[in-house]
Amino acid sequence: MLPADVTPQDLASAARNELKTLSKENAEQVARHLAMAARLIDDDPQLAHQHALAASRSAGRIAVVRETVAITAYAIGDFALAVRELRTFRRISGRDDQIALLVDSERGVGRPDRALEVGRAVDRTALPVEVRVELAIAMSGARLDLGENERALQELDIPELDPDRAFSWSPGLFAARAAVLEELGRLDEAAQWQRRAEIAEDVIGARDADSETLLIEEIDEVELDDDEIDDLDPDGEDAVAPAAAESESDAEPEPEPEPELATEIAPEPAPASVQDEVDEILAEAGIDDAAGDAPDAESTR
Repeated sequence: MLPADVTPQDLASAARNELKTLSKENAEQVARHLAMAARLIDDDPQLAHQHALAASRSAGRIAVVRETVAITAYAIGDFALAVRELRTFRRISGRDDQIALLVDSERGVGRPDRALEVGRAVDRTALPVEVRVELAIAMSGARLDLGENERALQELDIPELDPDRAFSWSPGLFAARAAVLEELGRLDEAAQWQRRAEIAEDVIGARDADSETLLIEEIDEVELDDDEIDDLDPDGEDAVAPAAAESESDAEPEPEPEPELATEIAPEPAPASVQDEVDEILAEAGIDDAAGDAPDAESTR
């Protein structure tokens, strides 16, 4: 029943951690069944449900096991079993991760009033964004079941309803709003929101495809023998030095620095004394300097 290529490691690590209370052999077997249920849920939900039930027979007190049984039961339309298993899951785990599925399962068994009651009992601010959006959609569906179309539209008036941005929850939220608007007879608006849902789905699909695309370049490694290495580097030195020398020879010479302007001012010549002027006049007259140096006769008398 279990393919040989399915291993416990195929199950998410968080789910495997919940199986640690089981024996090693049992934990591995349960993990393989849960991994198969996750693998088949979209293509063969009936077989996925059989794997979930097999896991439940061996580990019925593990939250993730009961959660998987509930999800597969919902997928095959067994809403009564889904309700029972989801209640058990909430009791064991104390979590509201699947509250939207519980509300929708209550709708599936024909209890929209009970569905609204279950949804209202939860603190929506404490829920993750995606769970909060899914709960709004389920609550809107319950309102439609009761014929409360206007209130169904109000259930979808949540902050996450942004027509200009696409998130993982946007296609479903936009489509749900389109369905309610159609029920109200507002066909033009319904067509606009349906178109937005399609665009959001295309954008998210393209984004996911881009994120999964990996560019892998193959590099061939070539082994060289000693002779080829010597041909590449005969001197046993890096080939960077000749290249550096060549680059230096090709480089333009740096311009010589211009001479700096003198900032010091030469001192002016000192003014000539009276004696110097007299000596100059006597020299021009042809009178010997020595005579000029003799004492005046009258002054010595």
